[in-house]
Amino acid sequence: MRTDDWHLTQDLDDFLARAGTFLRSQPALHTLPLTVTETLRTRGRHVYGDGVPEFGVLERDGAVRASFFRTPPHWLNVTALTSEEADALAARLAAVGQRLPGVNADRDTAAAFTEAWQRHTGATATLRQRQRLYRLGTLTVPDPAPPGGPRIAVEADRAQLIRWHAEFTEAIGMGIARDAGEWADARIEQGGITFWEAPDGTPVAMAGRTPRIAGQIRVAPVYTPPHLRGRGYAGAATAEISRTALASGAQEVLLFTDLANPTSNGLYQRIGYRAVADFEVYDFSLLLRGTPGLQP
Repeated sequence: MRTDDWHLTQDLDDFLARAGTFLRSQPALHTLPLTVTETLRTRGRHVYGDGVPEFGVLERDGAVRASFFRTPPHWLNVTALTSEEADALAARLAAVGQRLPGVNADRDTAAAFTEAWQRHTGATATLRQRQRLYRLGTLTVPDPAPPGGPRIAVEADRAQLIRWHAEFTEAIGMGIARDAGEWADARIEQGGITFWEAPDGTPVAMAGRTPRIAGQIRVAPVYTPPHLRGRGYAGAATAEISRTALASGAQEVLLFTDLANPTSNGLYQRIGYRAVADFEVYDFSLLLRGTPGLQP
């Protein structure tokens, strides 16, 4: 295939006009591009950082085959590609001097693109994280529930949300994708964070959810401070926000987990989540000498 089959743009409206129907055709597998582009549309194009967001659409024979987005300085996120398509994308991005810190995609696509990027640029790559995408089947609420109950976060909880957002991003080791204050404001506005509170009213865990787009809602983040773990708080909060997601009309309720954490994977399966697909995140290191201008 030709590298110029990939249409590159920094125009979100252009990207959505070309790729919107394609992304909505598989809302579970495309949950990240759907939710990220909706956030860019509603909260501004610099919500994930000062860099200008970048997009691409693979069009062949008049049909959209794949797409990508990137919100610098974060990883490239790509929908499913064949090895040939991954090679063409890597060649195109290398040719225009793109600087990539890494890639996030389904397992086969991530491996194919990483191999192609190394070949075209001389970069080295390290597997950073293995993730699993889950879809909620039949919700099973933990019984018995831990002491206390759920409550939706409000404006008075802003400082708490900012603090827990920072702790969560540090714990998962994936870097800060969004300003904590802006994130807290958006989730409060949307009613998108549920606390599990102890009987005395102290928040002991939180679970968040994204807005409903193309029928899907993704649960994120789920966080319990280390000294409060192992008491069922995260499971109760996740079950409650999953219930409210279904009640709001979601056709699919999704979440990602780190496969290196068997505790969280077991927890979500007990609640009723079932595996959909595996994803991988690769970091790209500095390039070999003689290839200036392309290092991350």
